[in-house]
Amino acid sequence: MVQAKFWVMTKHFDGFPKNSDFELKVEELPEPKDGEVLLEAVFLSVDPYMRPFSRVSMKEGDVMIGTQVAKVIQSKNPAFPVGSHVVSNSGWRTHTLSDGNGLTPILPEWPKDVSLSLALGAIGMPGLTAVYGIEDVLGLKEGETLLVNAAAGAVGSVVGQIAKIKGCKVVGSTGSDAKVVFLKELGFDEAFNYKTVGSLEEALRKASPEGYDCLFENVGGSFATVALEQMKNCGRIAVCGSISTYNDSTPQTGPYPYFTMIIKELKMEGFMQSSRQDKHPETLKRLLAWVKEGKLQCREHVTKGFENMPAAFMGMMQGENIGKAVVAV
Repeated sequence: MVQAKFWVMTKHFDGFPKNSDFELKVEELPEPKDGEVLLEAVFLSVDPYMRPFSRVSMKEGDVMIGTQVAKVIQSKNPAFPVGSHVVSNSGWRTHTLSDGNGLTPILPEWPKDVSLSLALGAIGMPGLTAVYGIEDVLGLKEGETLLVNAAAGAVGSVVGQIAKIKGCKVVGSTGSDAKVVFLKELGFDEAFNYKTVGSLEEALRKASPEGYDCLFENVGGSFATVALEQMKNCGRIAVCGSISTYNDSTPQTGPYPYFTMIIKELKMEGFMQSSRQDKHPETLKRLLAWVKEGKLQCREHVTKGFENMPAAFMGMMQGENIGKAVVAV
């Protein structure tokens, strides 16, 4: 039998998560039955969505939700041979028994010199989110101007690069000078540190005096209110996240930008990549091709040690990462 470690959420988060909200537990797993496989985590993902979704999809005492790249170490399922790797929604666990449902094999053409951790980032959920937001929701066209906030994060950094591939002007907002340098290295036309600019309104206007055709929204809150005022007529907004509000104990209120949306005839649409699973295989191949061609650069913030899962999660929520935050077991 294998000893599995796993992190549970001891109580629902009240404000920003705390160490006391998590507990590390251990259990013995039986041998796989017919049709089952035993997975061993190699890389685990920490993502902003875990904060709000923990409230709606978890009970106190549940294993923390999340995705991992895992190695098949025992198998009684011919679809998943020993030694193969999969992406699994197993949560914060070192080992998992699975009947194979919901497991996504790593693409067979995956290059040996590309880390499998990218299956949690640019060639995984964040990359899929970027593609669908740009293509399905925004319908971004060559020559248009795109604004993306949280631009140095797992999703935002991919969004900006894909927009450049499509021949667009890209403006990125981020939270440190080091992240601004990173965005310029990725080819962003303009980037600024929203924490140090005197006025967000002036920074947005300076970066693109003519306004913005599209906004890829990851932050929400007051940023969105200011940004909507600088959208062009008939502009489009893809709402992917609202990280500025996730840790609020009291919901933010107003101002309400509906009149701006009316007179500018703006279109705003929320979306999730999970509703487009039929497109995942082809989209993942496109993302992998961009990486192999050097068109899509991938930065990771790697924390070592399964025991550091809560610290990695809280650090990501505070913006400590540049690019995708992952934990290496």
